[in-house]
Amino acid sequence: MNRDELVRCLDEILDSAKFADYCPNGLQVEGRPRVERVITGVTASQALLDEAVRRGADTVIVHHGYFWKGEDPRLTGLRRRRLGTLIRHDINLIAYHLPLDAQPQLGNNAQWARAMGWQPEGRFGNQDMGWWGSQESGSLGDLARRLEQVLGRQPLVIGEPERSIRRIAWCSGGAQGYIEAAAELGVDAYLSGEISEQTPHLAREYGMAYLACGHHATERFGVRALAEFLRREKGLDCEFVDLANPA
Repeated sequence: MNRDELVRCLDEILDSAKFADYCPNGLQVEGRPRVERVITGVTASQALLDEAVRRGADTVIVHHGYFWKGEDPRLTGLRRRRLGTLIRHDINLIAYHLPLDAQPQLGNNAQWARAMGWQPEGRFGNQDMGWWGSQESGSLGDLARRLEQVLGRQPLVIGEPERSIRRIAWCSGGAQGYIEAAAELGVDAYLSGEISEQTPHLAREYGMAYLACGHHATERFGVRALAEFLRREKGLDCEFVDLANPA
């Protein structure tokens, strides 16, 4: 497949033009024009780039790429090493941030819901990034145990384990700031990837549970689903690479 054709396809599927984001979505570093072997991953770390080189990939697709708003733009240190690896091996870097959280079938939040058996009913928050819906009735402890099975890590739980949970809201990654918007929906629990100092206070005062499930853990879904889609629908040699991250 031609690289530009692949980017156009992903732009369309992920509806990237509609998002006001913190980084450029789409092609970030230009490599070979012909795409034959692709790996996907959560973050374009040096470890992922080294794995791309080892596996002979010509294209890397990630959720967390480069060129974030407000960061130092100088190409020194690890930035120079990362970009040097891409350029030296003629590897394309393609990144989609918010579009890959929000996409209604392949996105992080959609795939998280599918893995957990949740029933989405609506969206909330800035750019409709948050999702809300319902699950089969059970306790907060039951929900935490199911999350540990699905995500491969134990969530940090704010709330009493025996509390009944039916209506929930969720948003992958660092979306703990949506907790007040979630509370306005009247949900029993809100789930995201991270937790801040004020989050437990807000959860308790709003009378809801909160579960911090891991930024990396909740954002593996989209790039994994994207790899499966590109294999199935586009016939690409594409593989998801999961590099362990406790965050």
